[in-house]
Amino acid sequence: MDMTDQAFFNYVSNFSEYQKRSMFGGIGLFSNDAMFALVSNDCCYLRGGNGLDEEFTQLNCEKYKHVKKQTTATVNYYDVTDLFDSGFAGLDALLQKSIECSIKERKYQKSSASRRLRDLPNMQLTLERMVKKAGIDDVETFLELGPVEVFNKVRVTYGSDVDVLIF
Repeated sequence: MDMTDQAFFNYVSNFSEYQKRSMFGGIGLFSNDAMFALVSNDCCYLRGGNGLDEEFTQLNCEKYKHVKKQTTATVNYYDVTDLFDSGFAGLDALLQKSIECSIKERKYQKSSASRRLRDLPNMQLTLERMVKKAGIDDVETFLELGPVEVFNKVRVTYGSDVDVLIF
């Protein structure tokens, strides 16, 4: 571990308690189960999102590119190493926003509002299309109606010869 890495870990600890896990070939920093920073190859990255992307771009921060075998994935983490090394005054606010944004996005991901119909048990693509065509567009509506009413709506849309076994 490089001195910059340790200094960055110490810096981050002033803002939030965090856990470290191996991610993208580096070390991911997590707060409340949400990853907000990455340290990889002696560089420090902060997560973008929710208006932060524009700020990072204006500050000439490059996105992290994760190379795995023959594919390259560009992820929403921005290199803030130069800002950190130079003692950039706005880094505190960027870090705080990154933590808050990450936690907020993680809470949404775990909420029922983010669930898709295809994520329900036994929901296949064909069945999902049938349910959507019957006017049920989200998990919340599906759960409110219940499986019997959903089946009846699909039968109204597709005719009474819909096989009960597909549900």
